[in-house]
Amino acid sequence: MPQNRWWKGSRGEWYVVVQAGLLLLVAFGPRTCRGVPEWTYPYTWLGSLGGGVLLAAGGLFAATAAVNLGRNLTPLPRPKNNAALVTTGAYRYVRHPIYSGLILMALGWGLWLHSWLTIGYALLLFAVLDLKARREEKWLLEKFPDYAAYRKRVRKLIPFLY
Repeated sequence: MPQNRWWKGSRGEWYVVVQAGLLLLVAFGPRTCRGVPEWTYPYTWLGSLGGGVLLAAGGLFAATAAVNLGRNLTPLPRPKNNAALVTTGAYRYVRHPIYSGLILMALGWGLWLHSWLTIGYALLLFAVLDLKARREEKWLLEKFPDYAAYRKRVRKLIPFLY
């Protein structure tokens, strides 16, 4: 059986399609359904406050990481042919800070909206981005000999934890 199936693409295109679908679901998907309890005070206030902080922090972290990557930036998990390994800036704290920022923003949006479903979509996004990061890291290890040492020093998505 061939290892690279046509629907996956040679650079991991299917990860980007699934990621985009989940981001759309987070942004525009259903917010509630029958049987899911509604948020009440003070949880609405706390959700709005925490959600706003996570939205801002995630956006800033992802934007900073995108600037740190510069010409290396691509939505695909396979690094560009002429890519350089970036381990400074936001990449000092986690190996995939753009993914971390997207996850923080998605969780923040769910809290802001007081939506258990949106928080669930954000957790699903976390799982998909974790899978995408695993695939990406295989290619990064092939391309950059120094990546193995960097990987031992720096957590994947959550500073000091994971």
